[in-house]
Amino acid sequence: MKEKIEEIKKRAQDGMGKITDQKSLEDFRIAFLGRNGAVSGLFSELKNVPKEEKPAVGNQLNQLRDELNASFALMAEKYESSGDEPVARVDLSLPGRARLIGSRHLVTQTMDEIKAIFKRMGFSIYTGPEVESDYYNFEALNFPPNHPARDMQDTFFISDNFVLRTHTTPVQIRIMESGPPPVRAIMPGKVFRNEDINARSHCIFHQIDGIAVGDNITFMELKSTLLSFAKEFYGSNIKHRFRASFFPFTEPSAELDVTCFICCGKGCRMCKHSGWLEILGCGMVDPNVFKSVGYNPEEITGYAFGMGVERIGILKYGLPDIRLYFENDLRFLRQF
Repeated sequence: MKEKIEEIKKRAQDGMGKITDQKSLEDFRIAFLGRNGAVSGLFSELKNVPKEEKPAVGNQLNQLRDELNASFALMAEKYESSGDEPVARVDLSLPGRARLIGSRHLVTQTMDEIKAIFKRMGFSIYTGPEVESDYYNFEALNFPPNHPARDMQDTFFISDNFVLRTHTTPVQIRIMESGPPPVRAIMPGKVFRNEDINARSHCIFHQIDGIAVGDNITFMELKSTLLSFAKEFYGSNIKHRFRASFFPFTEPSAELDVTCFICCGKGCRMCKHSGWLEILGCGMVDPNVFKSVGYNPEEITGYAFGMGVERIGILKYGLPDIRLYFENDLRFLRQF
């Protein structure tokens, strides 16, 4: 029996030297380590070995099997990393496999389209931190401590002084603090509000804020800028209106409505049968905001605006539920 073990060991060593590719490697495995291979055959003959010799012969067989398994594993790793594939596994007559390529998410598409429009109008793009201090998120934007206006936005508080930002408007403060006017910029980003999730609202969404500050900037310029955006984004045939509103960081403040493009102003579920859709809020920058960044409100003026990206997309594409943006349902995403 010991002579057979030595013979198989020598044959295996010779066979290992003849391995040149994965096919010959597989042939080696079948010949020596397979179910019907040489090593298995030796284990089958172990029952015929005298009882007193079985422990020593068994140890030799185990050692042989372990050595061959280790050698085979090293060779397999070598040919696997080299990419050498047996010819038999490649059928050149088969059609090529199409590679699945992803696409931009609908939110990203909408943001990119909005950013491109404002860039053509001369606006730069800035971003800021998603975890903001109470000062930047509220106080510098004319939300005094304990002011009722803070209730307009349900907030996730990280600590007494830090929050998950409820809007991208704090970036306006950071931009103005970084240098003197003129300033002309938009600020896209993710925002967070402690709200119930339903078809019309979510606790996470995206906004794009904008600001223009300089000499003799008027409300008329604000109106013409936003109307130009609305017509380029929604189409030149829309009608519009500005309604008086309230925001702590602008005065006067307004909201921009456009004709519902689902019903063409006739009234439907999307526009609550009013014929109008609100797309953004805006206004002239409040003097208190200028004072918080060291600007002189007697010398400069400016306007600001902000819009929800998901809402803009819902209105443009007639989507029934904001939650569709976040569910990663490919049946929905592939439509865009």
